[in-house]
Amino acid sequence: MVHAYVLIRILPGKLAEALAQIQKTPGVKMAHAVTGPTDIIAYVETESMDTLGRLIVSRFQETPGVTVVAACETAGHPAIGRDAGEVAGIGANGVTIGAQAQAVFDACEAAIEFSTPEASVAHAKLAAAQKRIHVIGTTGLDANAERALGEAAKSATIVHAPNMSLAVNLLFALTRQVAKTLGPEFDIEILEMHHRHKVDAPSGTALGLGRAAAEGRGVKLPDVQQLARQGITGARRRGDIGFAALRGGDVVGDHSVIFAADGERLELTHKGSSRQIFARGAVHAAIWARGKPPGLYAMTDVLGLKA
Repeated sequence: MVHAYVLIRILPGKLAEALAQIQKTPGVKMAHAVTGPTDIIAYVETESMDTLGRLIVSRFQETPGVTVVAACETAGHPAIGRDAGEVAGIGANGVTIGAQAQAVFDACEAAIEFSTPEASVAHAKLAAAQKRIHVIGTTGLDANAERALGEAAKSATIVHAPNMSLAVNLLFALTRQVAKTLGPEFDIEILEMHHRHKVDAPSGTALGLGRAAAEGRGVKLPDVQQLARQGITGARRRGDIGFAALRGGDVVGDHSVIFAADGERLELTHKGSSRQIFARGAVHAAIWARGKPPGLYAMTDVLGLKA
């Protein structure tokens, strides 16, 4: 019998709602052990259990070897130390709310994280110290953060992707191939749209698509990217990769890569309608990473796609 430790980190004031959602979600039970091939801990920072927290828990319940056994709140929250079930109003379930990520990395084989760049870097160091698997779906990492992940990956098995969707990662590969095949007479523009609450732009996925296109062209993205246009910009520079970001409503994530030449245009598009796509890919990556040597991996590695 193996146990998978799932740590759900909820933003302040959302714990009761989150755990109540777990109780109401079909097929999900708190502190229920099942037999399976791997131990997994999910460390999820999310605004409510209506988003990634609930979805990852639900996905884990469908995957042999995973059990919800832990909950975590922000340090200093009054719920810390109490029984998670009681706080949620569903009755005691033996799951004590904690505040230390260190304890989680001490206990488990793999961590799945969607949080902030700062938290992801800090937790990658914990993963390295314990030689754990760390699957990171956090976006908005700058060059310094990416270097820190690379350093941690000398001891930890880290899978990082700006988007955990399996289909989006296929889109990365397609974008790279199309950019390589079509000549510079095809201008490349990347359009993305997300919900009104997203704080970074362009999205990590859009930048990932830009990098894929640049790799296909044999150039470096910083040398050719145009992240915004305003006013009298002049004619488009040959070889540039342009970006446009839209925000509104509850859009999970839409991305299009446009290859435009005189007389014709090719568009590669992915539309996400549920955050379940991220949970599906993250769990897939965690299971894939078991037994892999330390290193920094991408979802293209998980899917067996060659760069």
